Amino acid sequence: MAYKSPGKGYADVADHFRALIKSGELAPDDALPSVAEIREQFDVAAKTVSRALGVLKSEGLVTSRGSLGTVVAKSPLVITGADRLERMARNGLRYAPGETSSGHRVMRRSVYEPAVCKALELEPGDEAVIRIRVFRQDGRPTSVGVSVYPPHTVNEVPELAEDVRMVRQFGELYTERTGHEVVAGQRTAQARQASQDELNALEIDAPPHTSVAVLVTTVTFHDDDRALGYWEDVYAPGSHVPISK
Repeated sequence: MAYKSPGKGYADVADHFRALIKSGELAPDDALPSVAEIREQFDVAAKTVSRALGVLKSEGLVTSRGSLGTVVAKSPLVITGADRLERMARNGLRYAPGETSSGHRVMRRSVYEPAVCKALELEPGDEAVIRIRVFRQDGRPTSVGVSVYPPHTVNEVPELAEDVRMVRQFGELYTERTGHEVVAGQRTAQARQASQDELNALEIDAPPHTSVAVLVTTVTFHDDDRALGYWEDVYAPGSHVPISK
């Protein structure tokens, strides 16, 4: 009897395991199920499983490991920003296995950066609360996260101005206290030259006057009336960054 798939294709299988890796439910060095187990789980042919694993290998997410079969690659993805919120909503994991953060700083500063002023509808020189932290995977810096909050957001969520790690996400607290839903805007990405502060945070020892390109993603959060926060993530060169669909 010819084997007939009920509709699942190799892209569906690949997407399933990609989501588990992205969410941290499958950690680096974790083994994926065997080909036979994946066939049974999705009711697909061996060829379909092979193609799915091939896609994941081409994306650098998994690798072959002899008798262990297919395992998750070391530090395959750097998850920060809005993707971190999605992961927490999915499984409650603030950090992936092997991931930590350091260098937490909270400050009140006058904001002059044009992109930030435009996103938050601030005048140059207006004061905002800025939170900075460095994310690490197995001790190695992978990205710098910067979040900027205007006064009206801090008025509702004063914890943002406290020099401690937030236990809950600001959006949850804001919605709980105001009744207004917080929505993430379009996440955008661009490459630019890293500042010296960013090089120091990422522990990149570049020769003086050397340009180092980094990927930067940004997203602005809103409620029905106004902008509430601006997040920027600066990724170390060579990082694999998932881009939301």
